[in-house]
Amino acid sequence: MEKDAIYQEIVELLVKLFELDAADITAESRLYEDLELDSIDAVDMVVHLQKRIGRKIKPEIFKSVRTVQDVVDAVEQLIGEE
Repeated sequence: MEKDAIYQEIVELLVKLFELDAADITAESRLYEDLELDSIDAVDMVVHLQKRIGRKIKPEIFKSVRTVQDVVDAVEQLIGEE
């Protein structure tokens, strides 16, 4: 899966799960400050991403995630490990 496809999927997930406006989401959007997600929202997003990619996401990977681009990079790395 290419980065653009991963990015689009994450944007769609954020819109669906948290009722965000897709126009407000950019690669540089900070999850907690700009998109106003909290830790429970982040866990929910990880659960959905795990189901989608069929792999377990290690907590230490997502501890350093701050932006939408960080999520894209983490998912791409997991997919690449297959």
